[in-house]
Amino acid sequence: MTSFVHPALFYRDLAEYLAGVGAFVRAALAADEPVLVAVPGPHLNALRESLGFARTAEIAWTDMTELGRNPGRILSALQDFADRHPGRAARMVGEPIWPGRSPAEVLEATRHEALINTAFAGRPATILCPYDVRRLAPAVVADARRTHPTLVEDGRDLPSPAYTDASRVGADCDRPLPEHDGEVLRLDYSHGELAEVREYAGSWARGTALAPARRGDLVLAISEAAANSLAHGGGKGTLRLWTTGGAGAGVVAEIHDGGRLADPLAGRRRPSPASAHGGRGLWMIHQLCDLVEVRATDGGFTLRLHMATP
Repeated sequence: MTSFVHPALFYRDLAEYLAGVGAFVRAALAADEPVLVAVPGPHLNALRESLGFARTAEIAWTDMTELGRNPGRILSALQDFADRHPGRAARMVGEPIWPGRSPAEVLEATRHEALINTAFAGRPATILCPYDVRRLAPAVVADARRTHPTLVEDGRDLPSPAYTDASRVGADCDRPLPEHDGEVLRLDYSHGELAEVREYAGSWARGTALAPARRGDLVLAISEAAANSLAHGGGKGTLRLWTTGGAGAGVVAEIHDGGRLADPLAGRRRPSPASAHGGRGLWMIHQLCDLVEVRATDGGFTLRLHMATP
């Protein structure tokens, strides 16, 4: 293998899933290639049983519902796995979208799928992405055709006529964020006021249902986002805070400034230890939060950070 391959596997039931993913994994094992399987928990268990215990010890297994709860974390994990096997063609199964994902999670996972092609361009690796075409919305399947150069349907590998550039998919993902219909607190900040941002966020977080450790994570993520505003977003920004209830109960922090996202991969790949910049703050934000919604438009740069509460 001399180049990157990124097919979408369209399946309709568990039998098709096990046949398609299983064949991919067995081929990698037969070629003595490193294998990572990052899929939702129930599929992990089914694949382990299907492949047999003797072979599963040769595979790196990851529950995608944990790794990919925030889709912005997935890409760095895939790159880390490939980096651990220099000179070898890594094979990975990544299932970032499954039935039950929220619309916000699906959109950020779609952005991730498009950026994979940029991040791995020219690199000897294969990432197979399964899609449940029976249970996922037709729009999700249509986007899979846009983010994957090749498709596996009914046992056949075919080029995807709808495949398009990552920048076009990213622009389509930068749709307006929905407004919260409840109480929203707001703080405008500028140079010299980062400490005030931290104090304001910390005071508010203490009144939420977040555990103390997660409150600290939230304040750190907000601080990193605000610091980016001051350094790269025109020297000022706006912080908004609110809580959500129901099945998706949690806290939300939104940071908006006048900046631009020069590198769409910033924060999605692990920054080099020697790098003074290189998206370190954004990478940390992605690691800390349960979901990060990103919007880069003519109106500026927005990060909406989510953390679930018990």
